Amino acid sequence: MTKIIYIILISTSVFMFSCNKENEKQKEINWSEVNKKLINVNKYLVVEDSMRIVSYIHRQGWDMTESETGFWYTITEHGTGDSVKKDDIISLKYEIELLDGTHCYNSDSLGNMSFKVGMGGVISGLEHAVLLLRKGDKAIFIFPPFMGYGLLGDEKKIPPRSILVYKIEVVGLEKKEK
Repeated sequence: MTKIIYIILISTSVFMFSCNKENEKQKEINWSEVNKKLINVNKYLVVEDSMRIVSYIHRQGWDMTESETGFWYTITEHGTGDSVKKDDIISLKYEIELLDGTHCYNSDSLGNMSFKVGMGGVISGLEHAVLLLRKGDKAIFIFPPFMGYGLLGDEKKIPPRSILVYKIEVVGLEKKEK
């Protein structure tokens, strides 16, 4: 019995020593090289997403503009109200769908979306997009994943890495107090 215990102890020690050597090898990872590979993958995905968006826009026959930050937009109906500014409280009627036409969310079933511009709580693309609008405007926005729900999606109706089509109307606008 004692011999079995010694054999188990020796085996465990050898195993633990070899695991420590593996951990030391893992610590020698060249993080600079890993970062370069991740950057290259990310660049590839951005280009791939852009090509999918342009193809979609072409199929729809829409005349859209690409923003400096990477989303696409067209204002389909111009309102006459004030322009949206940071710190304004905005209320939107909206539809959100995927490029394949899958409907995700809309204001008919969930109510209008309201938020204070520039304070977060909505996807980054929408924060940037509403600054192009005024009260009464209707617009279509297409957001690549990095301006939407990113790598994970919303874990409900929006899958990981989804390109989103937002159709919105600015129905309410409260200006910030000066």
